Amino acid sequence: MHLRNDDRPQGSRLYLRVAVIGGVAAVLFAILFFRLWNLQVLSGDEYLAEAKNNRTREYKVIAPRGDILDRDGNVLVDNRTSLALQVNTTKLPEDPAEERAELVRLGELAHMSLRKVRRTIKEGEEVAAGAPVTLRRDVGYDLIAYIEENQEEFPGVAVQRVFVRHYPEGSMAAHVLGSVSEISEEELKEAQYKNLEPGDEIGQAGAEYAYDKYLRGDPGLTRIQVNALGEPTPGGQLVSTPPTPGDSLKLTLDEEVQGAGEGGLAARGLPGAFISMNIDTGEILAMGSNPTYDPTDLIEPSQAKVNELYRDPVLAPLVNRATEGAYPTGSIFKIITALAALENGQITPDEVVNDAGQIEVGTQTFQNAGGEAHGPVELRRALQVSSDVYFYLLGWDMWDTNELQEWAHKMGIGRPAGLDLPEEGETLLPTRQWRDQLYKEELTERPWSAGDNIQLATGQGDLQTNPLQMAIAYAALGNGGKIVTPHVGKEVEDAAGRVLKEFEPKIERRFHIDAGYRNAILEGLHLAAQEGDGTGAGVFGGFPIPIAGKTGTAERPGHADQSWFAALSPYPNPRIVTIATVEEGGFGAESAAPVVLDILEAIYKKRAAEVSSAGGAE
Repeated sequence: MHLRNDDRPQGSRLYLRVAVIGGVAAVLFAILFFRLWNLQVLSGDEYLAEAKNNRTREYKVIAPRGDILDRDGNVLVDNRTSLALQVNTTKLPEDPAEERAELVRLGELAHMSLRKVRRTIKEGEEVAAGAPVTLRRDVGYDLIAYIEENQEEFPGVAVQRVFVRHYPEGSMAAHVLGSVSEISEEELKEAQYKNLEPGDEIGQAGAEYAYDKYLRGDPGLTRIQVNALGEPTPGGQLVSTPPTPGDSLKLTLDEEVQGAGEGGLAARGLPGAFISMNIDTGEILAMGSNPTYDPTDLIEPSQAKVNELYRDPVLAPLVNRATEGAYPTGSIFKIITALAALENGQITPDEVVNDAGQIEVGTQTFQNAGGEAHGPVELRRALQVSSDVYFYLLGWDMWDTNELQEWAHKMGIGRPAGLDLPEEGETLLPTRQWRDQLYKEELTERPWSAGDNIQLATGQGDLQTNPLQMAIAYAALGNGGKIVTPHVGKEVEDAAGRVLKEFEPKIERRFHIDAGYRNAILEGLHLAAQEGDGTGAGVFGGFPIPIAGKTGTAERPGHADQSWFAALSPYPNPRIVTIATVEEGGFGAESAAPVVLDILEAIYKKRAAEVSSAGGAE
């Protein structure tokens, strides 16, 4: 007999349901058991560590950067502590209205508009995403107390003690010292910064950048225990590793000489630059540029400061004109022309040339300044009175060769100097090949001509160089053919003053200079600086230290004449080269020579005091 489902015994249906439910329960139990086993056995250690981490917080303790000192140990840059108002954006309220309300309150306390608060946060996150953003440094204790008493109204806001670069001498040596700022996202990808994190500070210019790895210390770590609300528990500090301060950097600069150069240049009231360097070691005793700036202004620049520092292409206060300038030099270039002509047999030191005041080359006339005729002159006299005609003729003799350019290049013109600072600009030593290529590409109206070499022989025409390269050239003349590598780094010291590393003088290359030719040129420069009608005698005639020096007056298109002066001292066995230039400063003796005089007075006044002190000690 066939039974329908509803005719089956009730017990059978019940057993089936129990079996199904039991099977499902068994499966669920198996899943739960496996999950618990996975959590407790397989991943137990991992979750235990996470649980412990939820009860602890780690804070990086920023290390102070090392000091920067002058050669005598005088502090040029150190640190001061500052209280900084910071915002951790990850802890701000999630609700937009609540977040806005908090930022408005915060802005009122910090004297910032809501717009400025948001802009500062945005800029900070672009530089270092995830790191606390500093809204304002040097906040007062009243603000600190208010935020601490009302912390529930300011989630994510804290006041931290931070180190800020301090410049005891203001703008002194700003272009040499450089600046620091927080590392950017792009910089974090660079190999030299592989161990750094968002919010860390690095050198951005000058010595701060070049010697960053020594100046930057190692951060410390503080780990504390917190409650469920993330608040520190009483006695909750678990571990504290103090930061390791950065090492100190001693520079080759002399603070007194640097101050004299900057004061002398500032007194002219015009843009310009100077450099004073040891001709045997390349140690830079002083180097400066005007206009200058106060590095403090780069820490938190206002919009007005940004416009002043970054957006004025004429004054360009951030540009180091000593290394990044590009100028014709006028007559201080003549030592290179003289050496090239002597070494290549175009002339002898005693050969007389008649200076009639001008020469005619094709349709062009080249004349002395003011058209003055100096009559019969030999090398020494030509340098003393700065006879352009004498050097025009030498340039003309060498125009169809590359001899003048070869000697200029050999002496460092138009090539990288190897300075241990990142700021070194492009320069130009004009050659036949360079101009002919421009003509071939229809970028100039004519090929190379005799006039181009005649102009170059007196430091004019298309020449574009700077005080640093000219200092290297004069140093090579003074030391007999050594091309030194200029540098400002002297040594690295630890906190106790122990020397960890010395930066040894580096000779880039050597070339032969005939001793007789060298002496003849130096004698001519000595006459030019201090004897009779020498072009610099009006400034240096009474200077007690014998020097060899040369004035230069450069014609610069679109500008008034540029003033130059180059000096090797003491004569006849020089140890120091000093060069200054003043844009639109007129004749070399008018503006640049007084700057060099100020520098040399500081150098030899100090040396006289040291000798006197040493004698008294004996």
